[in-house]
Amino acid sequence: MQPKKMIIVYILDILRRYSDEEHRLEQKDIIRYLEQDYEMLVDRKSVKRNLMDLVDSGYDIEYSERTRINNRGMEEMIPGGWYINHDFTDGELKMLIESVLFSKHIPTKQCQRLIRKIKDLSSSHFCFPTDNITTFPDTGPENKELFYTMEILNEAISTNKQVSFYYNDYDMNYQLQPRKRETGELRIYRINPYQIVAANGRFYLICNYDKYDGLSDYRLDRITGIKLQETSAKPIKSLHGFENGLDLSRYMAEHIYMFSGDSVRVKFLADLHDRSIVGEIIDWFGRNAVFLNTTADTAEVSVRVNEGAMFYWAMQYGCSVTVLEPESLRNKIAIAVCRMQTSYLTQRSTV
Repeated sequence: MQPKKMIIVYILDILRRYSDEEHRLEQKDIIRYLEQDYEMLVDRKSVKRNLMDLVDSGYDIEYSERTRINNRGMEEMIPGGWYINHDFTDGELKMLIESVLFSKHIPTKQCQRLIRKIKDLSSSHFCFPTDNITTFPDTGPENKELFYTMEILNEAISTNKQVSFYYNDYDMNYQLQPRKRETGELRIYRINPYQIVAANGRFYLICNYDKYDGLSDYRLDRITGIKLQETSAKPIKSLHGFENGLDLSRYMAEHIYMFSGDSVRVKFLADLHDRSIVGEIIDWFGRNAVFLNTTADTAEVSVRVNEGAMFYWAMQYGCSVTVLEPESLRNKIAIAVCRMQTSYLTQRSTV
């Protein structure tokens, strides 16, 4: 038998596991669960007393009252329909699960563990069938330090401390290899962390590499060997161009692929015969994209964006987009297209 002093703990657990606004419990239900789950035999008075103690202690527990005539012929109020308000609504939990399911950087096993934990934040009545939902194939290599890296970075950001780590590239054996200096020595990155963001299905760290006066972006799944430092982080307002702090929404709109470097004003021509191109522009740039000189066939678009990221975006949508300016980006794309043409014409298929 369980000790009687644990009754209030078990009743709270029963409310969390079995109740919500749509599934309310009567005292008889709680008595049944106490016996079923904890092998405890408890009377109604004890259950009611402990429930009221939980309410008086500030737990977000709801109940209704009904009138009953007692044995002495007098009216009395009987509480019933007990349930606890969970921290997350079912809709919020479903959104969290969907975010986990469609993240590119979370391996399948970790994904499954996270989903189980998210489901436990609601009652047992919460239902989110995942049988018909498939995540991205788990073919990518796994960085087992990912969640530890996130913990250290969160601590560093909240305490305003620097961190150091190795930044890695993958080799052809799918193994992370730390970047090295020209001498062959492992390169240690010492940085000032400011913000963790999610973009393109991955987590990135927005930070300042201690030797320079601008922002850099690093993928968390490429970081290993992270260490929290005792030295204070450099204030972001001390960086050139960020005297007023970080405007995160603007920064994300200008860094669509999370490339480091300055943003520039880019103008490009969109071919409206591609019916999906306007939607793609808005998906990537949002209200940062300004449509100009629109005709039935084309639209001129102006957007402020990281130049390196714009190069890859323009290559991706090259059949429907033509960069007009800046000239440096236009020339870079033209050279890349010529090289691609040469490669495809000279490297004949052996099939």
